[in-house]
Amino acid sequence: MKNSYNDLTLDELAAKKETLHKEYFDLRMGRVLGHVENPLAVRTIRRNIARVNTRIREYELGIRKAAK
Repeated sequence: MKNSYNDLTLDELAAKKETLHKEYFDLRMGRVLGHVENPLAVRTIRRNIARVNTRIREYELGIRKAAK
């Protein structure tokens, strides 16, 4: 199931991006060490990072308006 990032503000998206990058790094390190229970989680996290980056870019281009 896809996570919905449509209703998040720009600051919340930046915070979410930071946490997703940390999760992604931990999963990558775990995969190298061989201790990942779900190796497909790496792909899911990577796709979620792309979704968040898309929403951030929409704010930068003015497609979405930042809440005042």
